[in-house]
Amino acid sequence: MADNGGARKPLMSGNWKMNHNHLQAIQVVQKLATRLNDKTYDVVDVSVHPPFTGLRSLQTLIEADKLPIALGAQNCHWEESGAYTGEVSPQMLAKLNVVYVVVGHSERRQHLGETDEMVNKKVKAVLAAGMTPIMCVGESMEERQEGDAQDKVQGQVRAGLEGVSDEQVGGMVIAYEPIWAIGTGETATADDAQEMCEAIRVLVADTSSDDAAEALRIQYGGSVKPDNTAELMDQPDIDGALVGGGSLDPDDFAKIVQFQASSD
Repeated sequence: MADNGGARKPLMSGNWKMNHNHLQAIQVVQKLATRLNDKTYDVVDVSVHPPFTGLRSLQTLIEADKLPIALGAQNCHWEESGAYTGEVSPQMLAKLNVVYVVVGHSERRQHLGETDEMVNKKVKAVLAAGMTPIMCVGESMEERQEGDAQDKVQGQVRAGLEGVSDEQVGGMVIAYEPIWAIGTGETATADDAQEMCEAIRVLVADTSSDDAAEALRIQYGGSVKPDNTAELMDQPDIDGALVGGGSLDPDDFAKIVQFQASSD
């Protein structure tokens, strides 16, 4: 689709996965905050997604120091409460002032059996709790090699957004993460990433509305590093990055967040 003229502010999200205890989480965010400045926050939104054990500590730090960094979670259940041992509800996250919740990450789909139906339930639950879902989609290497990548990703998008209003869709984030590029050091080319992100936006325009498609932010994820961020972010349908390993070190993540500086 056409360039949006900068209307969609990029969202750079650090997904720490199962890394950093709550003390390490505090240190990382403190260091990250010293490396970013007001000019950065004017042009980029930033979120950090620690393990559940770090959420309360980071909430306290972010609010006490008035840091313009959004708190994010990596997952949630779709029920408000109940006999779901080991799970955390959206309402519990909302009480910690969590802003963004990752749902449907490929690691959870692959290793923990999450289905498109479960992801859709989580999307709706996160929205109902007043937070913003970052809904992950992506294809395997086999699906890409067989020419099924776009069908797979569009199918995930269609299923994940089932029953979600146009207005809600427009306020969401979809993260395109090719499974074969996550944690492998492999990265989709900027052109390949743009092609898929454009296909996602076109589908949303067809299934929701043009307004929802234009407002929706689409992140790219998959071995995002300081040296490839600017080229990826230069694509018209890529509106940020969901960063895994590259977000664990505050110096590296700061460089990724400040990708405009490296592209000047």
